[in-house]
Amino acid sequence: MRRKAVTAAMAATLLCICVDATAASKTEVDSDAVTALEQGGSEWLSIGRGYSEQRYAPIEQINAGNAGKLGLAWFLDLANDRGLESTPLYSDGVLYGSLAWSRPFAVDARSGTLLWLYDPKVDKSKARRVCCDSVNRGVALWKGKVFIGTLDGRLIALDARSGKPVWQQQTTDAAKPYTITGAPRVVKGKVIIGNSGAEYGVRGYFSAYDADTGRMAWRFYTVPGDPSKPYEQPELAEAAKTWKGGQYWRYGGGGTVWDGMAYDPELDLLYVGTGNGSPWNREVRSPGGGDNLFLSSILAVHPDTGKLAWHYQETPGESWDFTATQQITLADITINGQMRKVLMQAPKNGFFYVLDRKTGKLLSAEKYGKVTWAERVDLATGRPVEAPGVRYENKPIVMWPGSFGAHSWMPMSYSPKTGLVYIPYQEVPGAYRNEGASFEFKPGGFNTGTGFADASALPREATSGALVAWDPARQREAWRVPYPTYWNGGTLATAGNLVFQGRANGQFVAYAADTGSKLWEFDAQTGIIAGAMSYRQDGEQYVAVLAGWGGGIPLVGGDASLAPGVRNISRLLVFKLGGKAQLPPLPSIAAPTRLPIPDHAHDSAALEQGRTLYHQNCGVCHGLGAVSGGVIPDLRHSPIPRTATFDAVVLKGALQSNGMPSFAGVITAEQLTMIQAYVLDAASKEAAPKPAP
Repeated sequence: MRRKAVTAAMAATLLCICVDATAASKTEVDSDAVTALEQGGSEWLSIGRGYSEQRYAPIEQINAGNAGKLGLAWFLDLANDRGLESTPLYSDGVLYGSLAWSRPFAVDARSGTLLWLYDPKVDKSKARRVCCDSVNRGVALWKGKVFIGTLDGRLIALDARSGKPVWQQQTTDAAKPYTITGAPRVVKGKVIIGNSGAEYGVRGYFSAYDADTGRMAWRFYTVPGDPSKPYEQPELAEAAKTWKGGQYWRYGGGGTVWDGMAYDPELDLLYVGTGNGSPWNREVRSPGGGDNLFLSSILAVHPDTGKLAWHYQETPGESWDFTATQQITLADITINGQMRKVLMQAPKNGFFYVLDRKTGKLLSAEKYGKVTWAERVDLATGRPVEAPGVRYENKPIVMWPGSFGAHSWMPMSYSPKTGLVYIPYQEVPGAYRNEGASFEFKPGGFNTGTGFADASALPREATSGALVAWDPARQREAWRVPYPTYWNGGTLATAGNLVFQGRANGQFVAYAADTGSKLWEFDAQTGIIAGAMSYRQDGEQYVAVLAGWGGGIPLVGGDASLAPGVRNISRLLVFKLGGKAQLPPLPSIAAPTRLPIPDHAHDSAALEQGRTLYHQNCGVCHGLGAVSGGVIPDLRHSPIPRTATFDAVVLKGALQSNGMPSFAGVITAEQLTMIQAYVLDAASKEAAPKPAP
């Protein structure tokens, strides 16, 4: 059954689309309702289903024995041309999710009818300050309200039935390059929200807002600020001792909280993961060394006050964009014959961590993939044993994993039934060069201090992915399904001995959770990066996922991000046993027109400057080597760089309403000419006849 598409015109002209509001949810989601999910239930009330963030559905109507009978129940086309990263929530017959540009929506789960879509009218010039697409990872529910964080730093509360705004708060300094892409959580009537923007020069923090009024209750800064001013919280005075030399506060410091959180109601502790340094390279922000707390750490705080209970730093002196913001999962598991209340995480750095969630004590840490930057984690000290030269002070290095991480934001899941964690693993190297002596901070620019602009390509043969089933009690791999490409979707585990995952190549797959055997697959016609969810309605189990190719890699990844061979077709897909709906045929796309290349003769030095400027300013959206991953226009095939229109678009903001901001004040006219020459040179090389094999 095909549902009416949400057209772009509808989304652009209507601030709030409301269809039959009486059919919308009457949900009163509260602490009791979310806590009860740990014992069972058919709903999905928070981004990870419940407070433990296990992404495990205790429903077994769909199981390993009948998964082959799954079919599409219904689908809804969505007005969205960027990546979809939200996991839908389900409460009282309604599915809630979010689109790119921070647009939440509600859908009647019985009919597939759109109930409402709210457009917060995000200032699209913010796109220049987003490393990884204008995405949004989801909403939160609480007592008749839906909460969303917006790309321009607002936290908005909407009426769950009508989609109309109730209150909003600006959670960031709008003059600074803060953004929000992560999903809020609600704990004890407080909405917890962080932010992103470390690469652009911001200081990380997360805040709690009263769910009824929007008034801020507390704020926790993750790194110290200007030492000439009083520290906002006592922990920062101690943290400041681990930042040595330099003027880190002028560069922001980083430590942004842009994704992973979890909550234990029994211990009454909120767990929060923090991000990378700003800039990445410690030699720039803290040239005297030091651990630089609380970068790349797990923080346990009291949700009533925001006071720190304990912390554990996974990557001391972070210098590689190794965030600890990946999903945090809580579980009770047996280790060496003893039941332990643990916190688990598979962060970017490639080690799988198991901590005692009451005390923060490290119980174990082992490599879950290819890791060359460290030999092991010393359990006595809790610190990694780094490989020689890994800090690239004296010479450039190539290492694994790189800044894309062994596991990015795509959520993992945990099955209490199998005792396994299912990780969307990826194998991507990273290249780093020390810019400590030559670094110049560019306010609002992409500041890493690692020679990021050196890269011109990421060959697809250097990358791969896998679905890894990991035994956290024994700290070893149980099984693995290898993939030829990376940037595959999040996972969902169910009581039916199933694990679901969407893939970059457009396949939505069900595997046997105990063995990894493939049981069923569906062609979604577009790459899937979001995590799926499952719910039961009217006695029938459903599995739902948002499909839509995008996110950071399809923008910046260049040739490697073209390997899956997909495009963005944004849809909500809902499956059940015996589903009979079918997607329409995939519309064909004409091959790119080989446009004439105007005279662009420049000496090699000018082209090299253009290459560097392109990768400093344009590469994070238009791709390494000027090769687009299929979401943002490929400049090699565009008429714009071939004409004077290039100036109007890049410097004057002619296409800002489409998400292409003005770079006036960032790029000079002379520099734009160099970038233009580099793009045309890349187009010329692509169009040149290839030598015979």
